[in-house]
Amino acid sequence: MELKDIKAIIDLMKKNSITEFELEEKDSKLRLKRGINGGVPAVQNEDAAPITQMSAPVPILPMPVPPQAAVSPVNTGEIDIKSPMIGTFYRSPSPEAASYVEIGTEVSPETVVCIIEAMKVMNEIKSEVKGVITQMLLENGKPVEFGQPLFKVRPA
Repeated sequence: MELKDIKAIIDLMKKNSITEFELEEKDSKLRLKRGINGGVPAVQNEDAAPITQMSAPVPILPMPVPPQAAVSPVNTGEIDIKSPMIGTFYRSPSPEAASYVEIGTEVSPETVVCIIEAMKVMNEIKSEVKGVITQMLLENGKPVEFGQPLFKVRPA
């Protein structure tokens, strides 16, 4: 992978507030991780010697903290359904279709709860737990990161 490609990926990471990026190809692996509070990102390319610092640090803007996030979370026994990938979150299979789930919907491990679009591919996301949806944590059409909670489920 060429340096201009890595710089383009870093620009995309900045524009979309992505903190980690990993790419595996046939004979190489690239992992980018943005530092916290203006720190220097780490870049690893397993084909070459590890690069631990780039020539120009990527500025990182502090993320605004939503007011509800400032309160310490109470353990309610609910389970998060988390995003298995980076992409765009959609609650329904098409704009005119009904949402897959709503608050109060009973789900099983095989229940499709949403779609995440990644690189023009629509990926159905399954609940993987049995219970009842208690919260929807994202708006339709919003970007989502790997591991970001999408729904809260009260286990059954």
